Amino acid sequence: MIEILSPLTKGLMQLIGLTSIGLLITLSVLAGEVKGEITNSKIARRSKKLLWAWLFALVIYVLVQIAYLLEQPLLKSFDGNVIRSYLTQTSIGKSYLIQIICILIILITPLKRLWAAYFGSLLGLIGIVAPVFQSHGSSAGHHALAIGALVIHVLALCIWVGGLIGLAQLSSTERKFALPRFSELALWSAITVSISGVATAWTRLDSISAWQTKYGAIVILKIFLTFILIGFGALHRRWIINKDFPSIFRLIFGEVAVMAATVFIGSWLSTTAPPERNVEVSQSILITGIEMPKPPSLTNILFAYDPDGLMMGILILAVAIYIKGVVSLTRRGDKWPVGRTISFALGISAIDFATSGGLGVYAHFAFSNHMLAHMVLGMIAPIGIVLGAPITLALRTLPIGRNKDERGIRGSFISLLHSKFGKFYANPIVALAIFDGSLFLLYFTPLFSNLMVGHSGHLFMNLHFILAGILFFQVIIGIDPMPIKVPHIVKIVILFAAMSIHAFFSISLMSASTLLDNGYFASLQRPWATDLLADQHLGGAIGWAMGEIPILLALVATFIQWTREDKKETGRIDRASERAAAMGEDDELAQYNRYLAQLNRRDISE
Repeated sequence: MIEILSPLTKGLMQLIGLTSIGLLITLSVLAGEVKGEITNSKIARRSKKLLWAWLFALVIYVLVQIAYLLEQPLLKSFDGNVIRSYLTQTSIGKSYLIQIICILIILITPLKRLWAAYFGSLLGLIGIVAPVFQSHGSSAGHHALAIGALVIHVLALCIWVGGLIGLAQLSSTERKFALPRFSELALWSAITVSISGVATAWTRLDSISAWQTKYGAIVILKIFLTFILIGFGALHRRWIINKDFPSIFRLIFGEVAVMAATVFIGSWLSTTAPPERNVEVSQSILITGIEMPKPPSLTNILFAYDPDGLMMGILILAVAIYIKGVVSLTRRGDKWPVGRTISFALGISAIDFATSGGLGVYAHFAFSNHMLAHMVLGMIAPIGIVLGAPITLALRTLPIGRNKDERGIRGSFISLLHSKFGKFYANPIVALAIFDGSLFLLYFTPLFSNLMVGHSGHLFMNLHFILAGILFFQVIIGIDPMPIKVPHIVKIVILFAAMSIHAFFSISLMSASTLLDNGYFASLQRPWATDLLADQHLGGAIGWAMGEIPILLALVATFIQWTREDKKETGRIDRASERAAAMGEDDELAQYNRYLAQLNRRDISE
């Protein structure tokens, strides 16, 4: 009985979750809004009901799963201690706990404004992919690529299918209004689903001979047929949109046909066994999903590569959006400085090198290399990203609302920048606390060892390093518009404080007499750099050396910006004085001196 209930309850939970996310996505990007206010209250209420159903189905599935694992009747699973142990002490249980928390946060968030729908969609997607991180990757390596590709696959499928479900919930007038946006969303989601599926197959085809097998031939055929289907789907949606009265039934039939054909090809692929490989599963593969690399050398670090699928997906998305923005400006006849594009590209390349490249590979196996990757992600790459001026590019190219009442993506972005949330994070003290203060929270607590043992933990650390660095350097040397203007003298004080805090942190690492990793690096049994404490001390020295240089460069850049602004202000005052003299009026300085003289005469008379 339990064996039958387990897949049924899981499928029901996923279907309800997918529908819930679909309605949230509909509120976010498909349905209309007026100045950031959600106008379709019916969809909002329906999404809340579905969220409660998702939560209920998830709880039932957890109870069934506990009964299945413990081989006991379902009623015996209603034990608070057992449920708590499953949700807090098992990896898959923790992922379902994350899903429960995400659902509860969405439920307590009023879906009245557009930002709430964005926030709810993001949390819903995080919740539904959390268990995917516990999936088994390739046993022969490429674990990060396999898991990342699967996560992207599920995310794109949720957006594609969920958007279609949400579209069916709209009225005919709203549907016609939303169809062009859904068409673009569906096209890119379908492409992403296909590419991520191919990336998953790639983990099993890591040689030329493997591509010459029957499995490899089917993969090539799948790629060819899938892109034909995607093109057909795009043409079909365009034909539907051009009709005076778009038929939702025709659209759904066409979308379902494309989805079904895509799934059929994937199913055909799954029934064919991949090429067999006699690969010994080592301790390093079991823990990290990566084969133990050779001893680190300049050549090995430069040319080693193990792609992190999810991080690569994020970087590709960022590059695609940036390039699209630059192309849009060029077509309008506006120029975008080449130096900014090069700077952004260098920042993206540095992130890829520190996550998927040789530096990212060795970061899994030695603390010194981990600290080197940390410095690149948190200190070097963010400078390139910030000098690429992505916020300015976004403000100039993001799409506006579909009518005069809609705020649109650009309006929502501006609203976020100038919100209390944006002003809080633009505060230099807050940026410093996140940038340097989080170092002590991460490395001198059990958090570090807990995050090192899983792919999701590595992803969290990498994203934190990148975002904390971007925030800090954006506040200090950013050329983008910010919600609050920070005086240059304050920036200089913050930079000196950052240097001092970072030096103290590095010295603490260099003088530590115990390991911080709780046995993680020892469990890898690496044959090189076997003195773990010495390697940790080396990591502290690397952190000190590499941390000071970017901050010093930022200090120099701040002085240069200060000097340039003073020159601009001096030029402005001189031009104002010349205009005042030409008109026979006093300039600002003369007016100020006359004001002081009046105050002086008043004081004397008193």
